Amino acid sequence: MASMKAQLNSLKNVPLFSACSKKELEKVAKAADEITMTAGSVVVDQGDMGREAYVILKGEVTIKRNNRKIATLSDGDVVGELSLLDHGPRTASVVCATDCTLLVIDQRRFINVLDEVPSIAHKLMGSLASRIRIMDRTYTG
Repeated sequence: MASMKAQLNSLKNVPLFSACSKKELEKVAKAADEITMTAGSVVVDQGDMGREAYVILKGEVTIKRNNRKIATLSDGDVVGELSLLDHGPRTASVVCATDCTLLVIDQRRFINVLDEVPSIAHKLMGSLASRIRIMDRTYTG
């Protein structure tokens, strides 16, 4: 089991949470669960409805879209973060390439944290706006 400090460091490196204070990150971490999955396990399946995000505390996952590998992620990376904000379908499948320790952030519990600490929501909106601007510049010049 990862220490609270390790969980906070991983959360701080997630772009969605990078503007959050230590106290805010602690609230998010307390609302999350740590799980372990073995190599070959499917974390999320493309097309399924998402209701949680996963922060990789230890290990490596493969991201596949339409059965084509598009990325490999590891310690400190996150998958499924948009599912914290909507109920949309997963845009890719995620499979553990190695044994993994993951921090699971459930949407229902996350929404409760946002209700309790509204400043987190303000910071998330800023983070999302920045990401949209980057994507806009990437695709439209």
